[in-house]
Amino acid sequence: MKIKKNILILLTTLLISTFAYAEDFQLKSSDIAQDKLMPKAQEFNGFGCNGSNLSPQLSWTGAPKGTVAFAILLHDPDAPTGSGWWHWQVINIPSDINSLKTGAGDVAKNLLPKGSVMIENDYGFKGFGGACPPEGNGIHHYNFTIHALSKKLDLPKNASGALTGYNVKANSIASATITALYKREKAK
Repeated sequence: MKIKKNILILLTTLLISTFAYAEDFQLKSSDIAQDKLMPKAQEFNGFGCNGSNLSPQLSWTGAPKGTVAFAILLHDPDAPTGSGWWHWQVINIPSDINSLKTGAGDVAKNLLPKGSVMIENDYGFKGFGGACPPEGNGIHHYNFTIHALSKKLDLPKNASGALTGYNVKANSIASATITALYKREKAK
């Protein structure tokens, strides 16, 4: 009976410490907000959209002990594809970095910290690809998630969004998300 009680205490302690990490690890932005519509600056430029295609400013605090690197995943689960849409994936952001400037997702601007790696998005290029839901398709949810990783990831140069997402989640020790919204009305 004493062994079962000790196991129960250990499991409870692990759960509490996991939730404490989750509560301490936070993602913030000066450009987007939880459950609010994103500005045109975060809309894609192409595929019928004409936004500025700027990745938003992001900052995070409270990374857990043992964080070796960070990854940012931007996914739209509402895209009418059957698997959602990967808009942006960045891996191996150094553990001493806690923010990215607006526009850091533009490869030409070279604003990402050294060692960071962008994965090809579902638009077919490496970098940030903004919101561009089909006209009249309603509100889409854009999940900007920061992951604290237990190790740097070694992925093939042509890694898919699914492979990247799998490896990030398999090595994530904590995460924090901002879900921003976007919609396009039908043209009249």
